[in-house]
Amino acid sequence: MPIKNRFAELYPMIVKWRHDFHRNPELQYELPKTAAKVADLLRSFGCDEVVEGVGKSGVVGVIHGQVDTSKRVIGLRADMDALPIDEKSDVLYKSEVPGVMHACGHDGHTAMLLGAAQYLCETRNFDGKAAVIFQPAEEGGAGAKAMINDGLVTRFNIDEFYGIHNMPGIETGKFAIRPGPLMASADRFKIILTGKGGHAAMPHLAVDTTLVAAQILVNLNLIVSRSIDPLKRVVVTAGTFKTDSSALNVIANTVELEGSVRSLDEDMRDLVQERLHQVAEGTAAANQCEITIEYERGYPITDNNEDATHHAISVASLVSEVDTDTPPIMPSEDFSYMLMEKPGAFIFLGNGDSQMLHNPEYIFDDEAIPFGSSWYAGMVEERLPITA
Repeated sequence: MPIKNRFAELYPMIVKWRHDFHRNPELQYELPKTAAKVADLLRSFGCDEVVEGVGKSGVVGVIHGQVDTSKRVIGLRADMDALPIDEKSDVLYKSEVPGVMHACGHDGHTAMLLGAAQYLCETRNFDGKAAVIFQPAEEGGAGAKAMINDGLVTRFNIDEFYGIHNMPGIETGKFAIRPGPLMASADRFKIILTGKGGHAAMPHLAVDTTLVAAQILVNLNLIVSRSIDPLKRVVVTAGTFKTDSSALNVIANTVELEGSVRSLDEDMRDLVQERLHQVAEGTAAANQCEITIEYERGYPITDNNEDATHHAISVASLVSEVDTDTPPIMPSEDFSYMLMEKPGAFIFLGNGDSQMLHNPEYIFDDEAIPFGSSWYAGMVEERLPITA
């Protein structure tokens, strides 16, 4: 693929950008240094339009092709935010911000898309426009949704979206993708039980919320094993269990459970929400407890459009090897909001034998950069070809 040669030339500079982002990580929507550097670089490349502050702190660069007879716009997305984790790696460009690091490789995603943007500005070998989208707050802040709510699709007339995420455990530079659900939805719940506190030696005078909460915890796991089709993927996890007493001889008055629900099927997602309420409320009522349930829908299923996935595979296969039927995974991704608006595809790019994402020793593999930048730029040329 011709663009690979150019990215070999740009490689040292793209790595330098990546290391700078890594040294200066920022969280969620608070990205003054990162967003400013991205915007300045896009202007230096010659982007025809650079818009800051989209979805609070997102940046969008618009690049015109040689012609615009197609009147189409392809959106390429990278996320910019880091995580609230203390870095434990020993790289020379280690995070200089205590308690914050790029533990998910968003520094690499941003650098790769910047490299693609520079190439597209230099060559403009396409018919239409490319919108390079640098998104805030992927890590729990729904930055993609914020950008969409701020008019991302309508302001820039985007027709399709494409995005990358690096993936440890896949050989560096190789791609993995599948049509349909690739990553799960992620919903949250909080269950608050109120009974009657008392002395541990006199349980008959109390209503033991700890015991009832434990029953609910066990019963929630029965939802997956007994209410869900065994061929469907659903995960229900209670991550916290808190009583309002820390004494060993006290029956707590109040207990809180918090957790997450993940699914690759919208029907199952609806069913779990319904059954969670039934199971928790029924168990509480049977044991004389009052109950409050908070249930929040989070990131949707990342659902790759079939035609867009074929185009993504076509470009990736020119760059490297591609697993075209990679198994779906249960983590979530807010690129899903973009895929709900327009057709598109999300692809994994191998990060080799690194620590897993969100690990304090994780490091993005710079050797993946030319592959990712090539794919980003190739998607524009594939979807917006110049015809005679």
